[in-house]
Amino acid sequence: MDNPVLVEVTRGPLVESRHRGAVSVVDADGGVLMSLGDVDLPVFPRSAVKALQILPMVHSGAAERLGLTDAEIALAVSSHFGEPAHVATARAMLEKARCDVGCLECGAHWPMDPAAARALAAAGGTPSALHNNCSGKHAGFLCLACDLGEDPKGYVRADHRVQGIVRASLEDLTGASHTPDVQAVDGCSIPTYAVPLPSLAYGFAKFGTGVGLSPDCKRAAARIRRAAAAHPFMVAGTGHFDTVLMEALAERAFVKTGAEGVYCAALPGSGLGIALKCDDGASRAAQAVLAALILRFLELDGPERATVEALARPRLTNWNGIEVGEIRTTDALVTPL
Repeated sequence: MDNPVLVEVTRGPLVESRHRGAVSVVDADGGVLMSLGDVDLPVFPRSAVKALQILPMVHSGAAERLGLTDAEIALAVSSHFGEPAHVATARAMLEKARCDVGCLECGAHWPMDPAAARALAAAGGTPSALHNNCSGKHAGFLCLACDLGEDPKGYVRADHRVQGIVRASLEDLTGASHTPDVQAVDGCSIPTYAVPLPSLAYGFAKFGTGVGLSPDCKRAAARIRRAAAAHPFMVAGTGHFDTVLMEALAERAFVKTGAEGVYCAALPGSGLGIALKCDDGASRAAQAVLAALILRFLELDGPERATVEALARPRLTNWNGIEVGEIRTTDALVTPL
């Protein structure tokens, strides 16, 4: 089946491009509130599920025993921009686990924040694994491995105990089997599993409400949400959609980008989980869809609404600052429930 057009990008009075996709909104009892497109087609959530992947590190007590701060826990669920505060926080996490940058197996890349990348280059520096947008999550994996008394080497492999625990957490939350036939390798080298959008949305509804979780796991999920709300900069970085949205909504929404047009979110007060995928992998389209869904499913006050509306319908400008068009969601997202 062809997925519906969810987003249009205009230039002047005309539509220049269209983005198709699928959306699933589910409550913590598994009830479906919205289903658009081929939601049963498995997708790789990748970074969108970092909070679910890091839940065992908090749930096990490792975070408390190692004295991890809320800023460090927020970084553990992040796709950060490699800004100085991100790098320093990742290094601090490693020190608490008695590890160093050489223990990270995520690979190195230049900071995703242009200013941070320019500053590093101007200083004659080169990027390390600390600048990798996944270094916080990997530092969290090392914290779990060391707390368990496991050899951290090879913690990215599917057969390592850490990844076995992470896989079990994902299966428990989503209800979907994470088996070798849907397994691939993520950009940061850990296993990633393709699952249907309703399973992802269900997992985030449970993560946001604690429904169906053990008391300890429920408390761990709440701590992760509080940490992200208190330190949204750590979850992404300067000006990023995730940071801006969570700065505005605090604990009312936990949102996380994935890759290739995937987004997931938990709306704790509404008891809902959201998962979506834009077919062509366009992040800016996925962001507009998520913002539109939050406008639909959350009661927002004036300042909150203004922020989310701007994210749902961003204006496009050229290099001279002239407005040339906009990104807008379609009527497919306002169909009756």
